[in-house]
Amino acid sequence: MESGPAIFAGVVFALFGGALLAWTGTRLHRREPIAHGVSRVASATLTGLASVIALGLGAYCFTRI
Repeated sequence: MESGPAIFAGVVFALFGGALLAWTGTRLHRREPIAHGVSRVASATLTGLASVIALGLGAYCFTRI
């Protein structure tokens, strides 16, 4: 009964983290800005860190099933 919310949260975190990582990689590959007015290195680092954290949270939720 309690595994339903863990599965849902894990899927949401995994999809968000994967999509953010793919989006960041695509923007960097095309040499387009990730955040306007911020250096490319800082914005790529922060979005990459956020995506890895989201993927980690998704993995954590899946281990709680």
